[in-house]
Amino acid sequence: MADAHAAAKVSFQNYTYTPIDQLQHGKVYNVYGVVIFFKPPYRSKGTDYCLVVTIVDQSEAKLKCMLFSGNQETLPKIYKVGDIVRFHRVKVQQFNGELQGINSSGFSSLVFDGIVGSSVSPRSTSKCYSFHPHNDKVVEVLRQWAANHLKVFAQQIKISDVQSIQYFDLLCQLVGKAEVDNSSYLIKVWDGTKNSASSWNVFVEEDALEGDQKRIHQLQSLTIDVLVYDNHVESAKSLKIGSYLLIHNVHAKLHTPGKENEAKNPYLEFHLHGGTCFGRGITVLPENNSDVQDLQRLLVSVHQSLDNIASQEICSSLHPPLALKAQQDWPITPLAAVIKSKAPRKYRIKARLRTYEPQNLYQSVKLYCVKCNSLHNVPDEDSLENVLQNSSDYEAMASMQSTSWYQSAVWNTHNQQNRHVAIHFVKRHDILQNPEDTLIMLQGGTLHEIYKLSRRFDSIIPVKAIQGNLEIDISVPFLIQGNRWHYGCNRCSKIKSTEMLQSLSQEISWNATEIAKVLGIQPLRYVFIMKFTFEDETGKLNAFLWNYSEQFFHTSANEILLDNKLQEKLCNIMDTLSPPRKTIGEYPWLECCIKSYNTTNGERKQICYEIFDTEVVEDDL
Repeated sequence: MADAHAAAKVSFQNYTYTPIDQLQHGKVYNVYGVVIFFKPPYRSKGTDYCLVVTIVDQSEAKLKCMLFSGNQETLPKIYKVGDIVRFHRVKVQQFNGELQGINSSGFSSLVFDGIVGSSVSPRSTSKCYSFHPHNDKVVEVLRQWAANHLKVFAQQIKISDVQSIQYFDLLCQLVGKAEVDNSSYLIKVWDGTKNSASSWNVFVEEDALEGDQKRIHQLQSLTIDVLVYDNHVESAKSLKIGSYLLIHNVHAKLHTPGKENEAKNPYLEFHLHGGTCFGRGITVLPENNSDVQDLQRLLVSVHQSLDNIASQEICSSLHPPLALKAQQDWPITPLAAVIKSKAPRKYRIKARLRTYEPQNLYQSVKLYCVKCNSLHNVPDEDSLENVLQNSSDYEAMASMQSTSWYQSAVWNTHNQQNRHVAIHFVKRHDILQNPEDTLIMLQGGTLHEIYKLSRRFDSIIPVKAIQGNLEIDISVPFLIQGNRWHYGCNRCSKIKSTEMLQSLSQEISWNATEIAKVLGIQPLRYVFIMKFTFEDETGKLNAFLWNYSEQFFHTSANEILLDNKLQEKLCNIMDTLSPPRKTIGEYPWLECCIKSYNTTNGERKQICYEIFDTEVVEDDL
């Protein structure tokens, strides 16, 4: 088997980006820009969430964008002023005498940290996206221009630096929360520093305070109470203890005693007032954010100085003890001896996992053809959207007529550039079925529409019209069944007419294997592909996790792409096997089985290694 990395192939879609000063009313564009103002997502008067953001680029023109979505998680992940954004398919329209951007069909976004020299690692609203390596330069140029021409970066304010009558943004960690009354909510936060002023303690019943009581008591001299009001209460209630927050426009107010029964010493109160003025709101930051990682290092240091044992207990509760279990009970072979031996052979090793690739674990999921042994990346949403929209041909749709085996319907998606969509309902036993039992052929639908339809119909086949016939496009899934998206191998498939589906009209259910067979499609299989770098006292060795990856994680590769909880579980497993922010000497010793095999890379012969008969198990010790 060839080297897994050498076999993988990636294709990129080229996009054109327009300077902001060249945008025109009524058109759809791709743009880059620097965030100079934003309001975190808030619920609008309807059911949608709204994100307001103003961006600027080297043309020094500004564009205010009003972005709406029923799901807050699909809005751009903007954390602070100065972030760099890339918007695909933003529609520009005239409003109150100014150009304004809104999200159009197929809108997608990437967001980058705006600090010069920081990692060019995008925050995306989707698991799959296209980002060319040469786009790194576009981001770096925009960062450098912003640093030289804009004063958009607010001073980092620590709790220890806060003074009275001051509005500021606070990066912190949540340790406790409680409901105070119908219009206010308490959140207890810390950032590892201590304010010189006296602490404000908002009174709530002890059993009403959510959080680890032992930890709250341990950090009581370092936490501050922030009282959240009105429209921010809903956001505060949904926060998870331990999450990292960026609270925008906190008001520090010095309270001076005015009554005889009040404490004599003044103290600072912290308020997050209602409304969205000045970008007020709460943003939850991921742990891979660079600012969060800096904060984590500080908090860990403070924790260790407070109570080393308590810190270890917290880490243990977050990541339960795990180990690798090698199924074969062979003698341990040092890595140096493995490297010197000829292939093929099998070994049991004991080593530390120094590193692994890819670090973004969902990128380890590939598509594999068992017939030609080729590997392919799972298509990203931008590429899929582009192909699907090219199939929206109204004249071709209008020419399609219902047949004896399917019934067609065409409609106009109003307010979306006069786009048309066609659905061809495949009959069974010459009659139409209930939606949950129906196979439809979809022509001209967007990804968003496919997601919605897949929750209602049993199976979906995206098609396009060629010379009056409905044909399969192998560059998109040939079949969608709920969360399962089936792809075919372009090299090995010999596509047949969709009319071949008539032969399945008497079947009890729509079976993916049978559909692929009658359509002449060689299905691709979802697989994990990861590279582990092991190290012991004698040397280092790279081993691939591939054919035995689902046994290794007790999880199917397809499910990882669809389930955020499974992705989180996988991250926790890898953080336990290869702990971040620790030295190699602190990594756990792992036992696993590997086997060597001969392969060629071009004309050069080499020995590669694959992990097998090994699984992640809970450590009973």
